[in-house]
Amino acid sequence: MLRYGVAACQVDQPNPADRAQIGRNTSRMLEMVDMAVAGYGPFMDLRLLVFPEFGHAAPIYPTAKALLAKLTVPIPNEHTERYLAKARELGVYIQTATFLEEDPRWPGKVFNTTCLIGPEGLWYRYRKVNPWLPWEVHTSPHDLDGYDEEFFPVAHTPIGNLGAAICYDWLFPESLRQLSANGAEVLLRVSAYMDPWGATPPMDWWTVVNRCRALENTAYVVAANQGASLAHYAPFSWPGGSMVVDFEGRILAQADPGPGEKIVVGVIDVGALRQERSRRVGHHALGHLRTEAYPVYRERFYAPGQRTADTDHTVELNERSVAAAKERLNGSRGR
Repeated sequence: MLRYGVAACQVDQPNPADRAQIGRNTSRMLEMVDMAVAGYGPFMDLRLLVFPEFGHAAPIYPTAKALLAKLTVPIPNEHTERYLAKARELGVYIQTATFLEEDPRWPGKVFNTTCLIGPEGLWYRYRKVNPWLPWEVHTSPHDLDGYDEEFFPVAHTPIGNLGAAICYDWLFPESLRQLSANGAEVLLRVSAYMDPWGATPPMDWWTVVNRCRALENTAYVVAANQGASLAHYAPFSWPGGSMVVDFEGRILAQADPGPGEKIVVGVIDVGALRQERSRRVGHHALGHLRTEAYPVYRERFYAPGQRTADTDHTVELNERSVAAAKERLNGSRGR
């Protein structure tokens, strides 16, 4: 079970305007699971499938109140139950596309959430810690006073230790380092990375970051990116380029950049990764980490606990929070 096939599945679907339309997108992603498992069956035992950010619904409304009125869902829900049935039918693990999640524990807040679902059930839900500011009006767990769940959960499954982070999270090396410190061996990227920062020169942040996070954590990366056309998800176009990367930073497989539905598969060997982590003395970044050498982590810039129940989460609020963080940063530098 430790050497198996993985699939990064990118989608190109109309973005739902309300909850009633989410089921259409779920149905298509379940069809992609069937196609991937059956189509690649002669070549590999496909055990893990990863889908992109905003595959169920994207934040097309500019405030949390509007999203709560139109698009949010609790977790678990009817869609996660459908994924669970499919995981049990095929014996696979599915890292879902993200949901806009509501939670009665945090009234008025919206989380951007992906779930790992396997034959055993719902392993974890990961809520995006670093929303893409200022446009995303989702709430980070970091910003809630009294939040008591693990920020970076890792599932210790029969196919290895799996952990996910969402899109902009990956520009913060700390996010993937914490997942790795929590035991993750396969890092799953659920992403909606738009042009011009996507999978093509001259910038190609997508490929650079995926490869770097793999090699600096000695971990596999399975990264699924949005392939939506501009017509389906304005005002951006989405370059796809979904990929599988090994623990040395080598690209094992990648979809040709460009919009459209695509499935890219590769084989990963968690047993080989474990042997490598155990054997290595050199190039073992986590084992070499001198945490006390970095006083920046003793500073506070984007302050925690600043989202309260009586305020709507808006782009303007994000902009004010960023301005305050920049002011703290300038102050710490003596400017």
